[in-house]
Amino acid sequence: MPPSPRPLPTITRFVKGRICAYDLAGDVKGVLSPVTVCRPSPGDDVVDHAVAVGLRRAYYTTLDAIVCVTADGTEVWRSRFEPPSDRRHGHRPGCVLSSDELVVWVYRPDAMAGRDRHDQWVALDAGTGAVVAQADLPTVGHGGQHLLHPAGDEVLLDVGEGQDGSVVFRASLTGSRMDLIAYPWDDRCLIALSPDGHEFMTVHHDQADVALHTYPDGEVRFTLSVDTFGHDPDEVYVEWSGGYLNPDTVLVTLGGETEDEQEWFRHYRVDVRSGRVGTEFDARTDNPYDVRPLGDGTWLTTDASGHPVRWTDS
Repeated sequence: MPPSPRPLPTITRFVKGRICAYDLAGDVKGVLSPVTVCRPSPGDDVVDHAVAVGLRRAYYTTLDAIVCVTADGTEVWRSRFEPPSDRRHGHRPGCVLSSDELVVWVYRPDAMAGRDRHDQWVALDAGTGAVVAQADLPTVGHGGQHLLHPAGDEVLLDVGEGQDGSVVFRASLTGSRMDLIAYPWDDRCLIALSPDGHEFMTVHHDQADVALHTYPDGEVRFTLSVDTFGHDPDEVYVEWSGGYLNPDTVLVTLGGETEDEQEWFRHYRVDVRSGRVGTEFDARTDNPYDVRPLGDGTWLTTDASGHPVRWTDS
């Protein structure tokens, strides 16, 4: 019998120079208040961030390091990306804290940073910053999105290579060894994992379609092209956004332009089992990328203050 899905994670936002953590347990709706606020070390420009459930430590990347601080900003450890990059744009290191909070996974876009090496995926001890395992990646990425498997110890990483496409990796740790697998495509962008972890959602890099895949093998269950939603594929595209509203429904976002060149977008419900396109969905946002379905019938947008807003489908 597979393990039960873990509770919804603590999420973070960077608001007014502080790393804010929000607890998604319970049924709190509306604008969320942070349960803790962490101050980065002076002079650090935060790129990506995570906070432990215990709320005593925050982890964040800069262009040249991964850093751990306490809530009051006291630096616990810093692991530098050597040599320092003299490039300020085009590379954004990403991080995620493992479900058991023992490991910080870090994607390093070292090639675009000008470090004269392959991109790196590194697992660090969350307590000390020591390297547990690392692997060279055959990518020249600008940034990477991590997704934790909800019922296991595996991590997915989507490395975006700009016009060259997107590569998806899966990894887990066995002691000090990183067991790394690359999915056999470079033209699909990872969007979301299902709440039970049995499948995942991708959008074609050229934005022509959306697909659901079985996990972990990546076999395509079904693909929906733009015309399936009743739109002209020469005029309309699938946005790289959306996700699992609940175990039975994914949200797919389509966009285009009006005759007077005004951009528009619409969210659609899709039945996970049949692939049937359902009704349009009002996500309460005017930004196609400001919607994060949580898999439990709720989703997040962003308030003008920068804090998340939690909505319910019921």
